[in-house]
Amino acid sequence: MGYLDKDKTDALNKIKRERKIGNLDSPKNPFDYYERAYGTVPRDENRAPFQWVSEVAYKNVHRIVTRGYDTTELMEEGYGIVDVLFIDYQARIPTVEEEKMLNYVMIMALEDGLSIPAAMSRLVAKSKTFLTQACGASIMAFGHAYGAYSAFGNRLDDYLKMAENDNLSVEEAAEILVEENLHDEALGVSGLMLKDPAAKRMLARAEKLGVAGKYIDFTTEIVKAAQKISDEPVDIDMLGAIGAVMLDLGFTPEATWAVLAVTRSYAAGAHYIEEIEREEYTRLGQELTPEEDYDGPEDRSVPPIKDRATNSRPALCRTPDEWKQRFEKMKKVSGSGFSIIEEIEDPSKKSGIKKVGKL
Repeated sequence: MGYLDKDKTDALNKIKRERKIGNLDSPKNPFDYYERAYGTVPRDENRAPFQWVSEVAYKNVHRIVTRGYDTTELMEEGYGIVDVLFIDYQARIPTVEEEKMLNYVMIMALEDGLSIPAAMSRLVAKSKTFLTQACGASIMAFGHAYGAYSAFGNRLDDYLKMAENDNLSVEEAAEILVEENLHDEALGVSGLMLKDPAAKRMLARAEKLGVAGKYIDFTTEIVKAAQKISDEPVDIDMLGAIGAVMLDLGFTPEATWAVLAVTRSYAAGAHYIEEIEREEYTRLGQELTPEEDYDGPEDRSVPPIKDRATNSRPALCRTPDEWKQRFEKMKKVSGSGFSIIEEIEDPSKKSGIKKVGKL
């Protein structure tokens, strides 16, 4: 459209100046409102217009194409969803062994019983929402402790790069990593699976298929280093096993998180459906609190407002000792936040992502 020409602009402004709309003619305004232009901003001819550009895929009335491959032809030829994940994220068709390994990982990651993500899906389902909302809530439960694939993978990359730059062996790099991160929830080594062989079986499967590489080797050394200095028994857990295998399959830490989060959403959908089929919806105000579910202060009478001064307790502390005593006392008040260890660093950095924008 562009700006209106001067005659049309003057005519419109003349009408509004005569109408005297509100305070638009106030001398306190830093500009004369009735001298402003009408119309859209002219296009900047000195730069290309903005548009979305993607090398991942395109779609027209004839076909959907990902990384150059017609998706209908891929399916007709016999390729499956796992193959297309490699195409989408890595622009390549995987080997048979790689396809089998990712199938293995995704099946192991798809269902986890009544885990936190499944419980989230069920809670959302009870308020009569859409399945997609429940699955979204479930995936949002993938915190840094539950599914820290990004933090795990980026840490491995950092220490392997350090080993290369400092001419360290894999064993030496693993020892340094463990010394600096032994108690990190994203280490991939813990006491979670001491009796569960699933994580070890996954690494064994990768070895059998011939897809195990430097990340599995490094993770194995990390386990050994952790076992040497840990005060408690530890071993490879599913975060470590899945994270290492996905990296050796060529997926980035961020891609790993995306692939497995969506994989888990399939199970979240099943839990949502079961919840609404087996249980009734919960209406607002319907859920009551049984006595045995409350362990706070006993019921007490509300003091008259005129007696506020004798019943109120200020939070202001006059001395460091008073502050310390109050702080320790408040730590025993659940829900106050005083027992939470504050994160000084930017919480977004917990993911391990050190890059933004174009990679």
